[in-house]
Amino acid sequence: MVILVGYASAHGSTREIAERIGGRLREHGNSVDIRSLARVADAGVYDAVVMGSAIHNGAWLREGSEFLRRNCEALAARPVWAFSVGSHAGLGRLGWWMIAHAGDPKGLAEFEPDFGPRDHHRFAGAFYRRHTSFIGNVIFRAMGGRYGDYRDWAEIDAWAEHIAAELELLQPAAMPKAGASPLPAGANPA
Repeated sequence: MVILVGYASAHGSTREIAERIGGRLREHGNSVDIRSLARVADAGVYDAVVMGSAIHNGAWLREGSEFLRRNCEALAARPVWAFSVGSHAGLGRLGWWMIAHAGDPKGLAEFEPDFGPRDHHRFAGAFYRRHTSFIGNVIFRAMGGRYGDYRDWAEIDAWAEHIAAELELLQPAAMPKAGASPLPAGANPA
């Protein structure tokens, strides 16, 4: 099975999560192409898609929402999983309350009815002082924010394993045709 693990990342945290997910899916014998969503020309060349974006101001990054706009029809025809990465964990209880009441991030929410992801998971990311402006720092600190890396690798691994299990159930129906290249032209096999 050929899987795209695509990401929209501002500072690298989301990219590293995508790389971890892609690595887990490879361990299950899948061909995985891990790349920025801005560099994906056609999601239709993949058997399945796992995609994620950092959340800034309650929305997916522009490259993530533009990918959805360009590929909505192709995504509707294949299994899709989505993940979002935010700095909510640095806000303690307030951050988790905000996530529980936020709904899906803008940019993703407007397209979800069109392609119906099998799951949308929210992960905590890494957020450091250098990632924000002076005003952003003042607001973050006023809300009780603490900078740091809040990624839970065990949670990320468990989600990737869940996807791998679902893909194994789907594999007979979505296998590439005999003689087809396992990765699309220009894909990153590493």
